[in-house]
Amino acid sequence: MTLSIEPDDVQTIRLKEGYDVVTYSFGHGDETLLCANGGPGLPCDYVRDSHSLMSRRGYRVVAWDQLGCGKSDRPDDPALWTLERYVEEAEQVRDALNLGPVHFLGQSWGTWLGVEYALTYPKNLKSLTLADGAADIPHLVSELHRLREALGPETVQMMQRHEAQGTLEHPAYQAAMTLLNYRHVCRLDEWPEALNRSLDDWNMGPYEAMQGPNEFTYTGNMKNWNRVPDMHRIATPSLILVGEHDELTPACSAKMYQALPDAQIHVFRNCSHMPFFEEPEAYFAVLEAFLHDIQARQMSVESN
Repeated sequence: MTLSIEPDDVQTIRLKEGYDVVTYSFGHGDETLLCANGGPGLPCDYVRDSHSLMSRRGYRVVAWDQLGCGKSDRPDDPALWTLERYVEEAEQVRDALNLGPVHFLGQSWGTWLGVEYALTYPKNLKSLTLADGAADIPHLVSELHRLREALGPETVQMMQRHEAQGTLEHPAYQAAMTLLNYRHVCRLDEWPEALNRSLDDWNMGPYEAMQGPNEFTYTGNMKNWNRVPDMHRIATPSLILVGEHDELTPACSAKMYQALPDAQIHVFRNCSHMPFFEEPEAYFAVLEAFLHDIQARQMSVESN
């Protein structure tokens, strides 16, 4: 599915830290879907362009280039790259655009942001969608090790050797990463232009500080993060979306689903980390049905 929707509004917001972030809005619906992309440090193009489709289904869709990526400012200050600061950034974006309570959708690292945002600002959410995510990084790391082991013991040993030596650019290591990315990041033969655009402009500063050198190696300040024990406090109606072959595996999604008191979960067959590109019709049908259900529940409460 190729989209050519242009944003109806592009705004620059000055954060309290003194830096600017750029926001993109599509459509003029009364219900707002606020999208947080993966990364961190990844421009929002791939989530923005794909999910802008929801503006044709009656929603206002808002995304932003998080500080450190895309058209937003890119300060060289590692102290800025923390989950807590990004939560405050998301709140500043919501407040500056006068969005009111929103349907928050986080994808990949955006789910970490979404979980923490829901725990910090629950009154500002109508719903929470956690797409291709996790809330227990040590468990995720064990899952990634399991996925990597499917390459065979010799390949795993080769990768571990290069990781120990710091030679991650070696062709053999990169070849193994290419295979893992095809299996578990995007299973399309040709990756969408918006996805490539985001990947080509990735700022590795925030990514390495918070996560690590690649999708399968966690060494950053988030490596011990685990909010599963606290997710029972998230009363917001939630939707968990995950690909059958997702690098952030269905087991990771299951832990979130079991911890949330009001949640639905959907696993997309034959998909990995990008079901909105791999099976867009199925993905957006599930998302739209969930949001319609939330609106119906809200109308029922208001009428009683």
